[in-house]
Amino acid sequence: MTTIHHKHLLQEHVSMEFSSSTTHVQTFSQTTKIVGEEVVTSKSSSTVEFFSLVTRSSDIPPGESVPEFVEKPHPVTASEGDKAMFRARVQGNPKPNISWKRESGIPIKESAKMFYDSINKEHVLKLEPLTSDDSDNYKCIASNDHADAIYTVSLLVTEGQEKMDFKKMLKKRAPPAPKKKQKKGIGEKEMLEILSKVPKKDFEKVCMEYGFTDFRGLLKKLKEMKKVEVETIRILKPLEDIQTKIDTTVVFDCIMELKDPNVKMIWMKGNEPLRIQYSLGKYDVKQMGTKHMLVITNVNMNDAGTYSLVVGDKRMTAELTVLDEPLKFLGEMKPGKVTERQTAVFEIRLSKKVPNFVWKFNGKELKRDEKYEITVSEDGLTHTLKIKDARLSDAGEFSAEVGDLVQKAQLTIDRIPIKFVRTLKNVRVKERSRACLECELTSKDVTLHWKKDGQLLERSTKYSMSHEGKRAELVIEDALLSDSGEYTVVAMQDGDPTEYYSTAMVTVEERLATVKSGMSDVHAATGSPAELCVVLNDEKVEGVWLKDGKEITDLPGVQIVKQGAVHKIIFPNMGPEHEGKYTFRAKGAESEASVFIADPPTIDPSLLEALAAHPVTVKVGHTANIKVPFRAKPLPKVTWYKDGVEVTEEERVSMERGEDQALLTISNCVREDSGLVLLKLKNDHGTATASLHLSVLDRPKPPQGRVEFLELSGSCVHMKWKAPKDNGGRPVTQFIVERRMVGKKSWIKIGEVDSKFTKFSTNKIEEGKAYQFRILAVNSEGVSDPLETDEVFAGNPIEPPGLASQPQVTDVTKEAMTITWNAPTQDGGAPVLGYIVERRKKGSSLWVPVNKDPIQDTKCTVDGLLEDTEYEFRVIAVNKAGPGQPSMASNSVVAKDPVKPPGLVQGLHVSDSSNSSISLAWREPAEGDPPSGYILEMRAEDTKEWSKCTKIPISGTCYTVGGLTERQKYFFRIRAVNEAGVGEPVELDEGVRAMPPPAAPKFDLSARLKSHMVVRAGTALCIHAAFSGSPPPNVIWQKDGIPTKGRETITKSKNHSQFLINSTKRSDSGVYRILLQNEFGEASYDIHVRVTDFPRPPTNLQLFEEVPNTVTLTWNHSPDVQEDSEAHYVILKRDASTATWFTAADHVFSNKYTVTGLLPGRKYYFRVVARNEIGDSDPLDSKDTWHVNKDKIEDLSAKLKPYQQKDWRHAPRFVTPLKPHTVLRGQDCTMTCAFLGNPRPTVTLYKGDVNITANSKFWYNSTSGVCTIVIPTCTLKDSGEYSVLVENELGKDRSSCALTVYDKDDKSILASVTESLQKSKYLM
Repeated sequence: MTTIHHKHLLQEHVSMEFSSSTTHVQTFSQTTKIVGEEVVTSKSSSTVEFFSLVTRSSDIPPGESVPEFVEKPHPVTASEGDKAMFRARVQGNPKPNISWKRESGIPIKESAKMFYDSINKEHVLKLEPLTSDDSDNYKCIASNDHADAIYTVSLLVTEGQEKMDFKKMLKKRAPPAPKKKQKKGIGEKEMLEILSKVPKKDFEKVCMEYGFTDFRGLLKKLKEMKKVEVETIRILKPLEDIQTKIDTTVVFDCIMELKDPNVKMIWMKGNEPLRIQYSLGKYDVKQMGTKHMLVITNVNMNDAGTYSLVVGDKRMTAELTVLDEPLKFLGEMKPGKVTERQTAVFEIRLSKKVPNFVWKFNGKELKRDEKYEITVSEDGLTHTLKIKDARLSDAGEFSAEVGDLVQKAQLTIDRIPIKFVRTLKNVRVKERSRACLECELTSKDVTLHWKKDGQLLERSTKYSMSHEGKRAELVIEDALLSDSGEYTVVAMQDGDPTEYYSTAMVTVEERLATVKSGMSDVHAATGSPAELCVVLNDEKVEGVWLKDGKEITDLPGVQIVKQGAVHKIIFPNMGPEHEGKYTFRAKGAESEASVFIADPPTIDPSLLEALAAHPVTVKVGHTANIKVPFRAKPLPKVTWYKDGVEVTEEERVSMERGEDQALLTISNCVREDSGLVLLKLKNDHGTATASLHLSVLDRPKPPQGRVEFLELSGSCVHMKWKAPKDNGGRPVTQFIVERRMVGKKSWIKIGEVDSKFTKFSTNKIEEGKAYQFRILAVNSEGVSDPLETDEVFAGNPIEPPGLASQPQVTDVTKEAMTITWNAPTQDGGAPVLGYIVERRKKGSSLWVPVNKDPIQDTKCTVDGLLEDTEYEFRVIAVNKAGPGQPSMASNSVVAKDPVKPPGLVQGLHVSDSSNSSISLAWREPAEGDPPSGYILEMRAEDTKEWSKCTKIPISGTCYTVGGLTERQKYFFRIRAVNEAGVGEPVELDEGVRAMPPPAAPKFDLSARLKSHMVVRAGTALCIHAAFSGSPPPNVIWQKDGIPTKGRETITKSKNHSQFLINSTKRSDSGVYRILLQNEFGEASYDIHVRVTDFPRPPTNLQLFEEVPNTVTLTWNHSPDVQEDSEAHYVILKRDASTATWFTAADHVFSNKYTVTGLLPGRKYYFRVVARNEIGDSDPLDSKDTWHVNKDKIEDLSAKLKPYQQKDWRHAPRFVTPLKPHTVLRGQDCTMTCAFLGNPRPTVTLYKGDVNITANSKFWYNSTSGVCTIVIPTCTLKDSGEYSVLVENELGKDRSSCALTVYDKDDKSILASVTESLQKSKYLM
């Protein structure tokens, strides 16, 4: 038996993942080629093996990795009843988790075993025993935090030999040849497939091999099958051979009609299928109607060969011939010139890719290392050499060599210009100081020269030069004025003729000293040592000394000393010749001071003795001159003291100081000038004093009294006194006594007394008379002032009467009043002769007598008064000694007619009340005189005692009583009051409670009370009601007319109530009523509450065609759409070839809709979503695709023109432009466009006029003429105009669109987005 070998074509799969987040998807595939395997099966004989990786994050921390298959599972083909094992070994950090799944979604059968082989470190899936239901693709999924790695392999289960149809075995006419192995039994369909692939001459042999004896029947069926196939595929234009050059684009095309548009097509090169999806744009398959094309871009020599298109059992073949071009340089290598430490680049392009290209430097081949970076472009034609960190040693000849072809170019290195990091700074120093110039350069490999005013400086003791690293320094020691000038440092480097310099000025200033510590005046006693000292701030400055303006050259007894910055002049023995003004002078400094002789003051001792022994005497009114000689230098300060008190110059006193004496002059001396006089002389070097006594003579002072009366009777007066305290400087010789009668002015001398006695008696008096006496002292200078006595009586005296009682006022009218009083208790020793009455207006200090002659009675009527004037009265008693003291003033009384007490208060009532206060009001009494106020009293219900509401009467006709107990009953009464008294009380009819006035319940609609509320299920329902009423109303909450009870929480107070359900359900929807009731009325308010949620999805989606090229959708209603008038459906469609859903219809309220605008030949999925004001339900998707049939195609073969070679190059143009997008802030935005262009155009992205191609914020991909732009996590700043520019050598094109990013709360933008979505039927 002949063995048949089959080539199993690979089934190519592409694993795709779509996400609205920033997840990146990487897809890989593997191709497995199986040759020489014998297969007998009723299923497909192809195997599947592919790998995909879905990453979760783009940033993977160091040390961690995505899952990776070290040992991959392999496809398995086994017979029924056998076992199948898949093994996989994986690695990754974190350690991946392994799971196994079937691609069809069917669970792996329970008898399967999944375990880890710890010996081989493999994960194993074991299926045993196998059945035909186990045939499927199996996925091994390795997952960790960074990615999911999925490896898919196939399991093919074939039927066993024992299941062969027994009848077919009977049809065999001959046993199989003993030396050939008979093929396993297969079905008739598989046999026909085998026969269609072998030559006709081998039909019978193959049938015998597989045990089929009905050869004629198979042949008849094979012819019918081929006839059908011929009718299925009709080739109108076959593939044609192409001859082209390298780096061009070629297109193989053919025209054919296909009965079945889903027939499998495979493009092949040689015997291998082309991997279109993984060619990275190398190959592209296109279809334009019946025209099928294979586009090959950037053709190279490896692309030459035979290309085939296999359609069913048809195979069309054409040859691609690539013409080779001679190797040459495309352009010349240009000389290079760079600055030291930069990177030099040489680039050369070849006409074709070669393996033996080398770079050389001065004839020596270069290798890639840290110095040289050698790269080749992706097409292998452009070679680049980069010389990093170029130095002088890199200057020379660089060459590019390939075979015999050589290109050379010179590289020139420019030295880095020297720069001064820190330039020379101008320096200003003092004479004989040290000057320093410093600078810092960018390089240390330099040669330095220093110049002054253009002249080169040499190193010497004067100039010291240093150069360490990048720092240079010039030091000028002991600088002189001649060292001032311009200094320059010149820097040079090898290979650079340029001189780099920095210049600064050095200024040497004349050294001027300042006085740090100057001289002070010196005072020294004759013969004592002294010195003057000056301290400068600079030790190097000299100076000279001058006396009285002349330089000191030869002054006896003087020493001049210099100690550093200290300069001194010393006087060992001070004498008069040394006195004078001394000056020290230096450059910029000068100090002056004077030297004085300093002797203390002295007074002649004999003079001091004479002054102490003989006082200075002078009479009153004369001038006293006191003169004291002295010696002192400088002149002393003179101070005079009298009795220890310093004397100051005034009108009578003057003081003078001469060169040798001190003089005190006192003119018009008085007795008080007498006393001890002290002279004090003082200068800075000592003091001296002299004391003397000054005596001023005067008449004596008055005798000392009070005079003491030893006897005072009607017949004799005997008195006694004391001698004068001051006799005036002379002895008192006698006393003179005088008297006068009270009321008289003249004094009469009644006797003289010797100075030895201080007593006197006289009988020259009258009994009962009042007298006054005086005594005078006498000495040689005159008579003293008198000492006078008080008035005294001879015998018993008579005095004025005492005080009368306080007058009382009665019988008051507007014109007159009656005054009464009592006689005084003491008459003064004589009977009271009468009374004098006085009056005054209140507030006045003027008392006016009412009567001229004394009134004998103790009662008096005063008339002639002014009405409404307030008066006061007093009384004075009179006897023969005269009037006594006035009595106490009476109480003030107003002159007016009598006032009547007020009558009863009228209209007492309650005007307002609260929980703590009651307000009362009333009217004035109708009888009596007007009241001046009101007395309001109250008592609580449980007490009988009345208490005043105010301490003073109430002035108005209303009052609010506060501080009451809530709901306590109180009784009130009121009385009017005026000057005449208090009226009778009036009591309120009944008690009043402290509470607001009765009021029916009322809602406060200004609060946040709503009539309609929509609440999402699961959230809280809170209704807050504010109201008023007195007494506070009872609150009842109802739902749909029934009092609520269950899950709610109700809080109540006097003025508000709150209804709360923490987590609502749909059943909580309804009409809630709050009912308020009290004894004065009731009120109610209704709140319509609707509890809703995301709608429940519709069910049972059915698709059918009522109108050609349309599809009608029906579904079962979502309960929430039927219950909610605002809810509706959204219909979406998706082309089976894309992952994007588009809105087909919005605001659909029925459960049936017909979708139009479908493209013939396309397959579609459909989705229905229920939507309400909360959001969208879960989607209801169609399980199968809906295929829109194509219209019949007219046979155009007769109209086809002969095919001609066409130049496929053209300028780029957009076939699908960018569309405007509106995106919610925080969401991703994906924009796509499609373009054509040959050669392949370059793509540039713009936002406005800014190039954003390289901006990491934006991600884009351009593959096979489709450009995708992704803007992750859009913000408001991302709004604007975006454009894509495509260009090649033949032209360019641009497509733009606007992106609007809006906030969730932006209602205007949201409305416009909704309207735009409805118009465009485009779903974001």
